[in-house]
Amino acid sequence: MALLHSSGSLAKPQISGQIRHYLQFSDFTRDEYTYLFQRSAWLKDRFKRYETWHPLHDRTLAMIFEKHSTRTRLSFEAGIHQLGGHAVYMNTRDTQLGRGEPVEDAAQVISRMTDIIMIRTFEQDTIERFAANSRVPVINGLTNQFHPCQVMADIFTFVEQRGDIQGKVVAWVGDANNMAYTWIQAAECLDFEFRFSAPEGYQLKRDRLTGTSLNHLTVCPDPHDACKDADLVSTDVWTSMGFESENSSRIAAFKNWMVSEELMALAKPEALFMHCLPAHRGEEVAASVIDGPQSVVWEEAENRLHSQKALMEFLLCGRL
Repeated sequence: MALLHSSGSLAKPQISGQIRHYLQFSDFTRDEYTYLFQRSAWLKDRFKRYETWHPLHDRTLAMIFEKHSTRTRLSFEAGIHQLGGHAVYMNTRDTQLGRGEPVEDAAQVISRMTDIIMIRTFEQDTIERFAANSRVPVINGLTNQFHPCQVMADIFTFVEQRGDIQGKVVAWVGDANNMAYTWIQAAECLDFEFRFSAPEGYQLKRDRLTGTSLNHLTVCPDPHDACKDADLVSTDVWTSMGFESENSSRIAAFKNWMVSEELMALAKPEALFMHCLPAHRGEEVAASVIDGPQSVVWEEAENRLHSQKALMEFLLCGRL
């Protein structure tokens, strides 16, 4: 049966047997991202004009959290509401998952009661096992290995501000974390150069890089080299969730990797600065940079909402 949204036109439901998941950036093609960025802009425009759009009327999003969250929870919960559906918040501490219920069993049950599932957890293996046993689309809200929703929003922000990212240079100054590895997948998919710079001991793991991705990756021991003539400079906290015990040693190791005005001055004059937040001013980024004219961090944060609306709509309705 077709799905009727509030404007009276029809949206296509997900066809049985064609379930798509979004577990890492490489799950979609360049053409699909082009559509999603266009769709994100369209949905954002409607939101700004207070125009109702409910293609997911009466659909339910299950949000499963094993890690703390601000932007992920708010953007998904508000997003599904703006699309006409509603969200159910589930923390693993308060569910049977926190008492040892097999991930496979939980996936079978939760996916029979909801229409789409977002999981924010530690290990990629957990979300892969969940998706393998789910009857509905599963979205990676963050794992230790990947953060595809954030990088999708970041690239949408770049496209919105500067146009197509193909052929551009993205400089990453910071840890080899889930964001860095997701950016590498994005560079391979969307054909741009990703420059990575981190201190010794915090480098990328070679076994996580594909031969094709290496064609789009430049490792720069000196962050000045990474930022030279870059179109976008991005960073993240030096100590990600789960690595708090290493905080002191990381601060010492990364002390020369703060994104300062000096580093930003090496990038192109029109270069943007991004940070997925929360940020520590005076550590990974200078206050004058994150609060300066090249920073688009607040637009970037808001765009999690709009790009994830496009993502949920796409996974449940296909192209509209």
